Amino acid sequence: MSKRIHVAAAVIRDDGGRVLIAKRPPDKHQGGLWEFPGGKVEAGEGVEAALARELHEELGIGVTRAGPLIQVRHDYPDKQVLLDVWEVLAFTGEPHGAEGQPLAWVAPEQLPAYEFPAANRPIMAAARLPERYLITPDGIPPARLLAGLSRALEGGIRLVQLRAPSLAPAAYRCLAEQVLALCAGRARLMLKGPLEWTADFPDAGWHLTAPQLRELAGQGRPVPAGQWLAASCHDAAELELATALEVDFATLSPVQATASHPDASPLGWSRISPLLAGFNQPVYLLGGLSAADLAQARQAGAQGVAAIRAFWPD
Repeated sequence: MSKRIHVAAAVIRDDGGRVLIAKRPPDKHQGGLWEFPGGKVEAGEGVEAALARELHEELGIGVTRAGPLIQVRHDYPDKQVLLDVWEVLAFTGEPHGAEGQPLAWVAPEQLPAYEFPAANRPIMAAARLPERYLITPDGIPPARLLAGLSRALEGGIRLVQLRAPSLAPAAYRCLAEQVLALCAGRARLMLKGPLEWTADFPDAGWHLTAPQLRELAGQGRPVPAGQWLAASCHDAAELELATALEVDFATLSPVQATASHPDASPLGWSRISPLLAGFNQPVYLLGGLSAADLAQARQAGAQGVAAIRAFWPD
């Protein structure tokens, strides 16, 4: 196998949250497809420096605020690449195709309508996902849960998992319908439960438990490609199972000791980056974390942080 090519790429956002994409020249590898701007990291060059250089050469902009988003390793039949993706939130200049390449500003939810190289698919997911993943607390009355969730949405939460293991199945389904209506147009909702339910909630995503991951081993993706799929993972083996099922993102836990799972042995920050290095999809770190840990989570290679208590408005 040839040496893996190290590429710095950018998810560039404007003030309205739109993402800038560029079309590859027809005579290049994966020509004619759309991509996230960037280019090869030269020998001895840092990723951030390479990204700044490439974006200046390709788009005529100067990066003023950026941070790591995701790393993707992908093997094409003729090339192996490592995409080191950064999110660019502030820049100087007006982006233009300095090399004649067509550009487009696209709403994140519209990215799947464009044809990208296979290696860019995890980046498309990362570009559409927020930093914070709220998991609802169990054991509170539905009316109180709905009121708290409404306040969380007003506070900027855009990804929610309805976790209520103490509810009977019928009660959970009823609550799920109410939460789905509350989240409509405001946040993406992930549900949990038997996979037979997924067809009844096509507008919601599905978050698999670790036992469900193991039960599905060797099978195909259990929901359609357009329906979000996530999984709870706790080690490298479960991350491999999640990869085989083609999940869109995962949670990895527990990073630290938690009150909700006192018997679980925490992974610790030192083990996070090695675990994520073998997983190409966005990952939320879970377990004793809060918004104060977002920067460290990003530096470790995660999409962000998932939490119950830290993100619940009560």
